[in-house]
Amino acid sequence: MGVWYATREDVMRALDIKLTARTAGQIDRALESASRDVEDFCKRTTFAPTTATKSFPYPGAQTGTPWRLWLDANTLISVTTLTSAGVTIADTDYFLEPNEAGPPYTHVEIDLASSAAFSSGDTHQRAISITGLWGYRNDETTVGVLAAAIGSTAVTTVSVDGAASALLGVGSVLRVGTERMLVTGRSMLGTGQSLGSDVDQQMKTVTIPVASGAAFAANEVILIDGERMLIVDIAGNTLIVKRAWDGSTAAAHSSGAEIYAPRTLTVERGALGTTATTHADAAPVVRWDPPGPVRLLTIAEAINAVTLEQAGYAKVLRSGEGGGASERNRDQKGIERIRQQVYDSHGRKGRVRAV
Repeated sequence: MGVWYATREDVMRALDIKLTARTAGQIDRALESASRDVEDFCKRTTFAPTTATKSFPYPGAQTGTPWRLWLDANTLISVTTLTSAGVTIADTDYFLEPNEAGPPYTHVEIDLASSAAFSSGDTHQRAISITGLWGYRNDETTVGVLAAAIGSTAVTTVSVDGAASALLGVGSVLRVGTERMLVTGRSMLGTGQSLGSDVDQQMKTVTIPVASGAAFAANEVILIDGERMLIVDIAGNTLIVKRAWDGSTAAAHSSGAEIYAPRTLTVERGALGTTATTHADAAPVVRWDPPGPVRLLTIAEAINAVTLEQAGYAKVLRSGEGGGASERNRDQKGIERIRQQVYDSHGRKGRVRAV
């Protein structure tokens, strides 16, 4: 899978549908398509932070401005190493532009007050090489910690604490240390906590006593027997929940029943140009946050794709029976407004080269 700009859980909650293998696959297809469509619409290769080395021709051969290198569809977040004709240029001898608002940077300029220069060397082709972090921005949020150490690179499952479980989903981009990972699945893990007293099956019973409320987080999903519940608040050692969550059925539960939560993540290791390595227990887990409007449009596009598939790709909505039947066109005005907002704020605009 590529990088998604929203999670499976984002779409599920927006549509208020239960998770099954069928719906998970349907939503995942829609998110993959929506994320690629947003990139294409904004004329960007990716929004995600990607560590890579990229080569460019000597700028004088194309632009007649030998001190300015345009990156075109590639945008920079930060530079590790810049070389020209095999010679390293110090970070004090060039500027990343435009510098008014920080990344993404669209071009690199040599500081004309320095003695540095871009050079073609033997040929202008691929004369300049930049190693760095490419993408739109590297906005990150620390969401929790690892619940167990991660060993070899062959390990593709990661255990996290309740705080991280509440804020992550399938499609999230994580960073632990210098390694980035893509979350491709989630499964239940024992929390080490059990039900403190009997709980009946009535939907109005929303208090779940536990030994330690600190072991959980608001917005985390828990599983007791066959019933899923959403934690909406925590008061001391009592969880305030929404019963029968995610299409499960409210049921009676006995004191001592084990409580599970989706804290085991299936991940793609060493993602986005990083290298898989070992990580200690309780290492911080950091989530990359896509730009807000981009995330919103991805969710909207995915919802549109899922509902169209469920409707057999009909272009009209039908209602009524017999003589009272009617149909009307699907209203696309809302999603069109979001698309325009995203293009205005994050689309790559045309640039005319002058020689």
